[in-house]
Amino acid sequence: MGSTELMIVLAIVVLVFGSSAIPKLAKSVGEARREFNKAIKDEEKKETKQDGEV
Repeated sequence: MGSTELMIVLAIVVLVFGSSAIPKLAKSVGEARREFNKAIKDEEKKETKQDGEV
């Protein structure tokens, strides 16, 4: 995505959610991403342990 497209998407987000809701939205997206990455790492650890046991 180019910078023009990002600006358009950001403008649409501001219009839809309002400027006061954006920090809350960003926080929840960050938390979800953190949990997703943690789950992936946990699965990789499980697979590594299972590979070592076989």
